[in-house]
Amino acid sequence: MKKSSLKLVIGAGIAAASVGAALVYAYKYTENLMSMAMDRSFKPKSSSEESSKKGLEKVTGEKTSDLFSPAILEGAERLKALDLPEVQTVSKDGLTLSAHLYLPSSPKRMVIAMHGWRSSWANDFGMISEFWHDNDCIVLYPDERAHGKSEGEYIGFGLLERYDCIAWVNWAVGFLKEHEYDIPVYLHGISMGGATVLMAAGEELPSEVKGIISDCAFTSPYSIWKHVAENNIGISYSLCKDLLNSFCKKRISLPMDHYSTLDAMKKCNIPVLFIHGANDRFVPIQMTYENYMACRSDKRLFVVPGAGHITSYSTDTEGYQKAVTEFWKEQEKITE
Repeated sequence: MKKSSLKLVIGAGIAAASVGAALVYAYKYTENLMSMAMDRSFKPKSSSEESSKKGLEKVTGEKTSDLFSPAILEGAERLKALDLPEVQTVSKDGLTLSAHLYLPSSPKRMVIAMHGWRSSWANDFGMISEFWHDNDCIVLYPDERAHGKSEGEYIGFGLLERYDCIAWVNWAVGFLKEHEYDIPVYLHGISMGGATVLMAAGEELPSEVKGIISDCAFTSPYSIWKHVAENNIGISYSLCKDLLNSFCKKRISLPMDHYSTLDAMKKCNIPVLFIHGANDRFVPIQMTYENYMACRSDKRLFVVPGAGHITSYSTDTEGYQKAVTEFWKEQEKITE
């Protein structure tokens, strides 16, 4: 073999090995990302608290000091300290789902509060819970599937949770009838919980559901993973999307673009209040604008300047409460 030919063969071999190594790295990296995104059992490789914080900040684009501010943590502890009774229902696919229930003496409305990705009912709603309780709301605080005491191995980013939300709506309607409470029901979700309540609105909901409040919701697993990959992590989505989709189907038997809040909003016939922080780096506010534009029902929009992800309530508590109170009054005046 001529030297030039030998060099070409060696060069091609090195290039092939490099490509192969790159593909193996991409596979492992993407698999780790999907484990973090969807697997209940996921544990960071580093046990260092500082490393875990940096990893979360890289993915979300948000400071952990904002996501877990003293006010948010104190609110969570206050809510947990109430030692609310637990209730259960069963999901469409046979999982036992758990929730905590707050019951005032003279209820005026019921709120079903769906929390966000890898969070908890107490953390996401600890601050606003006092507002709900002071306004005589029955509040149902579910643990999303694969969180807390609810069963499930995988997080579905709303694709599965929308049916869990409907299961809780049906439970709530039965509870109200059993106790002879003739009051409206509202779905209130934050982050992934916001996407969940919006996706649920694309299904047939009982007439008792009078309104939906969505705080910083993404539009679909596809869109949020694309945003995180390209803007927060800094990897090419075009190189990893097929792998992401494959891992998603392996875990929940659905592709990542199976359904979206935009699909649901085109069929929604329930009034919606959309809320979002203008400085959200995890779920860009553009996604709420898209949801708002797609929504065919009565709708309102409340944007909080300066607020990051899940911090709209803590950033402008008075404005948030006013927006929600006006939304309630509007729906309850209609239904009187």
